[in-house]
Amino acid sequence: MRRGYQFELRHFSYFLAVAEELHFRKAAERLCISQPGLSRQIKQMEEILDVELFIRDKRNVSLTVAGAYLKNEMENIFNLLEFTLKQTKLVQKGSLGEVRIGFLGSAMQSVLPDLLIKSNEHMPQLQFILKELSNSAQLDALEKNQLDLGFVRLTRVPPNLQLKPVYTETFSLVLPQSHMLDLKSFTTIAQVATEHFILFSSDYSSLYYDKIMSICEDKGFTPKVTHKSVHAHTIFKLVESGIGVAIIPTSLQKGFTMGVKFIEIPNIPQRAVLYALWKKDNRNPALQHILEFL
Repeated sequence: MRRGYQFELRHFSYFLAVAEELHFRKAAERLCISQPGLSRQIKQMEEILDVELFIRDKRNVSLTVAGAYLKNEMENIFNLLEFTLKQTKLVQKGSLGEVRIGFLGSAMQSVLPDLLIKSNEHMPQLQFILKELSNSAQLDALEKNQLDLGFVRLTRVPPNLQLKPVYTETFSLVLPQSHMLDLKSFTTIAQVATEHFILFSSDYSSLYYDKIMSICEDKGFTPKVTHKSVHAHTIFKLVESGIGVAIIPTSLQKGFTMGVKFIEIPNIPQRAVLYALWKKDNRNPALQHILEFL
């Protein structure tokens, strides 16, 4: 690092704006400064670091490998800084702080309400922000310090994250109300082998998707998947319309009043496991209180 200059917070704000826009004029407009002034600040930053952060030509701006690394790290730092300042204000007001929780829809039907009730009983000063997100979105947000705790269906995560199984359940078949099968006549998933299937997208949870496929394959058929969604309500609506059948974690049937019926699938080894997930080096003291209730 070259001497003679000092970093200021504005350098990093300017850098992030250009790194996100990949366009100096747009970044300058976003920052409400002149384009030449922004270019000088970025050049100064590169001189201080003695590192090239951007590749520039007449038409395009792109990040160097070093620039991409710095962008990722600065996003984490700024997220942490913003959250720390917010927590400081909450503590001043007598709160124990705020916990940002991401979750899959099924967590709201099982684990999450119980966790929030326990927290409110024992630590009413805690505050929460809840966001329904896919597995991959939760991973990304945890890595960037935008979430403190996630509820996912994953078995492999980066080594800096901690997984803990918190809820294990069966799978259920979802049928239109008018379907000939019912609790008495249903014995095996093979009875719907010729039906069209509506499943959660593999992008939403590849682990869940693979388990559904294995449930069917164990009974001698590969399901004909005609529709995929990331929302349970959408899946149930398609089933209600007679477009196909679905397989879901059993707890997802709670909270919905639609023209469908649920039948728990008997005699299968597969189970839907919900995991709590958090960053091992998370420094939010409020998170530690919540982990005690898991």
